[in-house]
Amino acid sequence: MTVIQRSTREQIDYVLKRGVVRIEKEEELRRLLEEGNKGEALRIKLGVDPSHYDLTIGHAVVFRKLRQFQQMGHKAVVVIGDWTARLGDPSGRSEARVALSAEQVKANATTYLDQFFRIVSPELTEVRWQSEWFDQFTLADAVRLLSNKTVAQMLERDDFSNRYKHGVEIYLSEFMYPLLQGYDSVALHADVEIGGTDQTFNLLVGRELQPIFGQKPQQILTMQLIVGLDGVMKMGKSLSNYIAMTAPASDMYGKLMSLPDHAMMSYFETLTDVPQAELEEFQRKMAEGTLNPVVVKRRMAREIVSEFHNAQAAQEAEEAFLHQFSQRQLPTDIREYTLSEPTSIVDLLIASKLAASRNEARRLVQQGGVRFYPNGEVSTEQRITDVDFIVPVEEGAVLRAGKLGYIRIVK
Repeated sequence: MTVIQRSTREQIDYVLKRGVVRIEKEEELRRLLEEGNKGEALRIKLGVDPSHYDLTIGHAVVFRKLRQFQQMGHKAVVVIGDWTARLGDPSGRSEARVALSAEQVKANATTYLDQFFRIVSPELTEVRWQSEWFDQFTLADAVRLLSNKTVAQMLERDDFSNRYKHGVEIYLSEFMYPLLQGYDSVALHADVEIGGTDQTFNLLVGRELQPIFGQKPQQILTMQLIVGLDGVMKMGKSLSNYIAMTAPASDMYGKLMSLPDHAMMSYFETLTDVPQAELEEFQRKMAEGTLNPVVVKRRMAREIVSEFHNAQAAQEAEEAFLHQFSQRQLPTDIREYTLSEPTSIVDLLIASKLAASRNEARRLVQQGGVRFYPNGEVSTEQRITDVDFIVPVEEGAVLRAGKLGYIRIVK
């Protein structure tokens, strides 16, 4: 048993307010934190479905909140969804999510945890796998679990109701998802569960199930979801608008600087520890026109890169960025790509991983986002707008896609 000291009101206010959208019963949770749960650490649950092999900085928003609870002495309980990942989370989906194999889930989970522990303390974390309890489930157990929700209640959920209205299939296995996630809270005796706003329905199901199994209902806390680099859609790998948590410092800094101004404050609030008063001062001065948003964005980029790397790496990334864009210089660390024969621009963008699909490659070209530097010098820049353009084999030539994607051609 971990025994903790009472937290100060200032600590509690920070944890319950910074980047938080909703707390189901805030006064109850505040009381638990103020009283220190009678001296015992609270069990703060986070469920993760390892549906990809790596994570974005959007995932780090919730991880950081978990770390804040740990800093007050509470226990993080991380549930690896090795069962729910096989079903696919329907949250925020307009169609059914592709299910994964058990082997894929296990491989993804390994990399997830490596990245997770870059932020969260392993000493105050309990890692559990759903298979610990669901491998023992019988058909009778599953039927009893299903009997706690009606179809009408499930269809109250926005993503299900929208799909139903538009005639998009909803599989019965998807109805199981929130119930399985909710039962995790029962299996773990969770005191608090945290997640993004897209997880609100699932978290509430856990709160509803616990009293049925003779437990106190968990408190739930949801965090705001940050938008991706387009400034509109939620950050996600499927939309190619993300920053990987493991991205090199220079790449991370450059992508952060490409973020639309209106999204800066949410990044500051959820991914940095810059005091709220200072953020409000930034907003006031930018609104008055006495502070250039670029200056604020550079501060944001430094803070976030320092979080995932260190202050020196952030400083070096900023210097490289300013050298490149202020003086219109090409980066010095461009990735080399071997080209053996002339290739169409669309095929080369895909093969070199400067674009994730043919549609994305064609869109980049048509929107003027592709540049070719035949001699590897800024002075030779050519804008490529023809999707049928053939890239010649020229040693040292540079191809740029968007603001930050580069390759240097070698034979």
